[in-house]
Amino acid sequence: MHDDLAQNLKLLCSYYKSIAEVCRRLDINRPQFNRYLSGQHKPSANTLRRLCEFFGVEVQEILLPHEQFERLVQVRPRYERSTVDAAGTVLEHLDQLGKTSGELERYLGYYFEYYLSMSTPGKLLRNLVCLERRDDQVVFQRTERMQPSPAEPPYHNRYQGIAYLLADRLFLVDYETLNRREITQTILFPSFRNRVTRLTGLKVGVSDNSQRMPCCARVLYEYLGPSVRLRKAFSLCGLYDSQDPRIDQSIREAVSNDMLPGQTLFQARH
Repeated sequence: MHDDLAQNLKLLCSYYKSIAEVCRRLDINRPQFNRYLSGQHKPSANTLRRLCEFFGVEVQEILLPHEQFERLVQVRPRYERSTVDAAGTVLEHLDQLGKTSGELERYLGYYFEYYLSMSTPGKLLRNLVCLERRDDQVVFQRTERMQPSPAEPPYHNRYQGIAYLLADRLFLVDYETLNRREITQTILFPSFRNRVTRLTGLKVGVSDNSQRMPCCARVLYEYLGPSVRLRKAFSLCGLYDSQDPRIDQSIREAVSNDMLPGQTLFQARH
């Protein structure tokens, strides 16, 4: 049984770049794994289950005589053998992304977010955003305060997401948690000042109306501090006229979606 298991493991490993890669992804000791490959030792029941989950086979299958197991593996579609490999690669990339969150410490806190509304043309939207650390990730909540008319009570759209810092760019990806109809991505320039004051970039999303039109808009984040008076901050959120003097002129200019003559791409404004 040990010899068949060892040969079956060698066959499964042959679909990877190296034994070292398999050991790294399994987080298993290389000398110990070599003993399994040589037939010197049989994995414990728990380790055997881990190996089978990783390679995408059943326990009773990996213990089959080698010739029978080889035929079984050969007739299976290639994608079944690569599914775990691909998933492992994705998880590794996500883990690596998570390791960048430590560089976001200086950006934690509250912001006003400004951009021209995707669903109400000609209006400027001011939202409240909070970036905070939870375990090993930097997450955020983005809240919109909408009021269709003065006679109607306001309602809120809440977006929750995760933030990354990659190659001097901040990436924020979130989804709308109430209706669950939208995913939004925001890319911001970092701040190279001693104090974070304003961050600018682009936002890609979908208009929240019947057209559901994909849109892109310039966006500005105005840093408020590590804490705010939430009730007061929410009361200042909502839709404003694009030329409303209550919004600083420099902010209105920063989120204007005009393009210069000759431009072929819509770009952020630093």
